[in-house]
Amino acid sequence: MAELVPFAVPIESDKTLLVWELSSGPTAEALHHSLFTAFSQFGLLYSVRVFPNAAVAHPGFYAVIKFYSARAAHRAQKACDRKQLFQKSPVKVCLGTRHKAVQHQALALKSSQCQELANYYFGFNGWSKRIIKLQELSDLEERENEDSMVPLPKQSLKFFCALEVVLPSYDCRSPGIGLVDEPMDKVEEGPLSFLMKRKTAQKLAIQKALSDAFQKLLIVVLESGKIAVEYRPSEDIVDVRCEELHGLIQVPCSPWKQYGQEEEEYLSDFSLEEEEFGLPELD
Repeated sequence: MAELVPFAVPIESDKTLLVWELSSGPTAEALHHSLFTAFSQFGLLYSVRVFPNAAVAHPGFYAVIKFYSARAAHRAQKACDRKQLFQKSPVKVCLGTRHKAVQHQALALKSSQCQELANYYFGFNGWSKRIIKLQELSDLEERENEDSMVPLPKQSLKFFCALEVVLPSYDCRSPGIGLVDEPMDKVEEGPLSFLMKRKTAQKLAIQKALSDAFQKLLIVVLESGKIAVEYRPSEDIVDVRCEELHGLIQVPCSPWKQYGQEEEEYLSDFSLEEEEFGLPELD
């Protein structure tokens, strides 16, 4: 049976491992490194968190490990339970307890986590991003305000980014948009601080658009180990950014249904040539 791996924070119990009976000898930082090394061989890890035992228990630590893949978590549990791993005494490993009555809404991954997940399943050269438009909207607001002679109480940096994630091996493209609004005061913060915040806001807009594009993709892991990709536009989600952008920029804010068939129309609406920005990822 195929497994679906979304670009979302893993919250399912079958992707979570509880590890206890960890020795009190090493520090929490050393245990974190040892656990990450031991369990990452089974699949990509979302997080490794180490906690001290409760005061009423014997000294030591326990850990909560989250995988992106439920299959990887099951393999790790079977292979590591009651094994010594990196310490003299065996550790205990079990899958998280399922609570069917509790339902949580999936949270989007950060752009850096999306890229890590994409690199793991598609390869470093298996995908790319193409920036279609990167525009500062704060200048537009200032010009409109000058025309209306209404003073701005406080300025803000607004950047809009539209891009697409391209998966050439799967003949798939996923569009995404990002909007950043950072308040600031040019006079109080000075010109250097203003330039730094402007650059930061620009990067954040790109990162938000990249994360938004990845949210529409679903990784399908077949039993054979082969990878497929499903594109799922957010048809039922009303994006509030469309209303914010209306009147500031001529961009169609549809959910880009059937993107492969409407690509030419979508690109012509932006009326821009392709641009590539080599901007580093923020921490």
